[in-house]
Amino acid sequence: MSEPASPSEIEQGKGGPVGREPVFNMPPVVLALIGICVVVHLIRLYWLTEDQDFSLLIRTAFIPIRYSGRFDLDFYAFSSPFTYAFLHGGFAHLAVNMVWLAAFGSPLANRFGALRFSLFFAATGLAAVVLFWAVHPLGQAPLVGASGAISGMMGAAARFGFRTDRSSGKAAFAGAPLPMAAVFRLRGVVTFLAIWMVINLATGLVAFAPGIESQIAWEAHIGGFVAGFFGLRAFDRRQQADEFMV
Repeated sequence: MSEPASPSEIEQGKGGPVGREPVFNMPPVVLALIGICVVVHLIRLYWLTEDQDFSLLIRTAFIPIRYSGRFDLDFYAFSSPFTYAFLHGGFAHLAVNMVWLAAFGSPLANRFGALRFSLFFAATGLAAVVLFWAVHPLGQAPLVGASGAISGMMGAAARFGFRTDRSSGKAAFAGAPLPMAAVFRLRGVVTFLAIWMVINLATGLVAFAPGIESQIAWEAHIGGFVAGFFGLRAFDRRQQADEFMV
């Protein structure tokens, strides 16, 4: 007759039930991205003067008119489509983005690995500004924020049907990505996408309230989302034999 499992073995998953994982089990790469965004915002707010902050925005925010042919393409023209994601317009903007980054970025980072997830963050952020530039090629207002890349994470999450239930012992977004047809047959996913699109268009086109000039860059959100939705497989390191084909 076998001996009962010890408490230490149960904690390690030997001879007993596996405990549930924490809701936010953030991998180091996600913590690093959040840390960079927070540190950059604090430096801008408490360290830099207004002139220094303006100079920083000119160099690191994404400004569409920079690519109109009226200006020389310097180093910042090539770096700002990536660095803009680490700047934010205020604490509320920063807080909302970091919460969504933790929620959607953590399971994807665990699945992709640090390097692939970093490349995914950069690629979806780039796709976001490409669509934003296509709609506003002569725009002069700086675009800042990680929401384009985070929208890409939402797009990738949709390919898994937003399966984040860890109660069965499986990791969030486990298994093969769903084929396109299957994604659009899931009522919950379709409902989420419809609400997400309406909110983005409403806040982007009419702002949050009359008289508020700052608007949500819905074009960047859609660009990032589409890139994450269709480009997931380019970054997914899990090439399983039973994967569905797109």
